[in-house]
Amino acid sequence: MFCNKCGKEIDDAAAVCVHCGVPTANMQQQQTQQQPQIVINNANTNTNVAGGIPGLNAKNKWVAWCLCLFLGGLGAHKFYEGKTGMGILYLFTGGLFCIGWLIDIISLLFKPNPYYVA
Repeated sequence: MFCNKCGKEIDDAAAVCVHCGVPTANMQQQQTQQQPQIVINNANTNTNVAGGIPGLNAKNKWVAWCLCLFLGGLGAHKFYEGKTGMGILYLFTGGLFCIGWLIDIISLLFKPNPYYVA
């Protein structure tokens, strides 16, 4: 067998030419024939708890919205969320003089269902 680059005679089983160092046709065939073995082992056993963040409680958007709509001046939706301090503040100020109540009605509409509260 002869080298394609320098034309000198080389062994038939040679992977590279000993004279010029160019890979032979045997080497190129070996590289194309060898396919890598890929093993995919996906054993995902993760479970999401409260959106993946521990310590958060899931709340239903529509329950909170109905509570806010009908009993927002008394802070019922804040008590539902577990925000007792804000609930007492809404209770004594009439939903923060109806401004906080109105803002909460609108903001609850744009929250995902369920939403998470710390």
